[in-house]
Amino acid sequence: MQPHIQNHEIPPEKFGPLVEVAGANAVFEIVHQYVNDYGYCLLRGILDRTAVLAARSEVFQRLADVDEIQSPAEDGVATGRSSRRDQYPDVNAFWKDVSNGTAVRQVTHGDQLRKIITSILLEPARAHDLIYLRPTPPGKSTRMHYDYPFFAGRSLRIHTAWIPFGDIRIEHGPLVIVEGSNGFSDLIDPIRSHDYSADRSNAAVQKAAYDAINQTDPMTLIQQRNTRLLSTEFRAGDLVVFNGFTMHGSLDNISPNGQVRLSCDVRFQPAADPADDERYFGTDPLGSNGGGYGDMRAAKPLME
Repeated sequence: MQPHIQNHEIPPEKFGPLVEVAGANAVFEIVHQYVNDYGYCLLRGILDRTAVLAARSEVFQRLADVDEIQSPAEDGVATGRSSRRDQYPDVNAFWKDVSNGTAVRQVTHGDQLRKIITSILLEPARAHDLIYLRPTPPGKSTRMHYDYPFFAGRSLRIHTAWIPFGDIRIEHGPLVIVEGSNGFSDLIDPIRSHDYSADRSNAAVQKAAYDAINQTDPMTLIQQRNTRLLSTEFRAGDLVVFNGFTMHGSLDNISPNGQVRLSCDVRFQPAADPADDERYFGTDPLGSNGGGYGDMRAAKPLME
């Protein structure tokens, strides 16, 4: 099935694979260089597959409990229904609880991932407490953006660990990266020059991250810049690491059987950098808009 982005079919010549290494045999100095050169790197099979699948089952079971996922829950097929708002009127509390699940946190904040990111950064790494679980049903996708504006203001060296929670086919709408986007200085320089310590309002952050990039659709963007969209099929255990100046989003989920794509973003920074940003650290992080987990799209029922 040919991939789609924002309802546009991507022609074969404008679609390519991600740069990758075999995670089990990764030389992290090389991975570090790839992230510097390309803005990202895919590490195949580097995470404990059993642990990742346990996290997947944990999240989907919570969504099955509110009638959004069919049985068996680990298959991740949407029902098209929901009782979430009836059972959990406090959307923040519900999604915060799901995001703090034992199996989820074993993957996102366990020693394995922290050591991997430490090896890539070439110095001790610390994860943000706030994570971004993304269950994405058919018909949904994430617009193109740069991460830097969201997390600037304390540490300037934020890296994202993107984790597929399960085996994800192209039609399920996985992560997509714009090739060479870490070199788009006309887009990067303005967001780098903004003083996020003085103005880190959600409006300023959203404008910097999304506006210039989304003045046109992604297919027009890559045609104008003579580049490609990069993605692949993923398996549980894979990991993509990218920096704050890599343009990314997701392909459209066009699954014909209602398959929900589940992934997770975990942000890391050098442990030596300040970790006092209340948006992303602490037992009740506020998030960029101040509403914590309740502000995330995933806090809403799947089909809304």
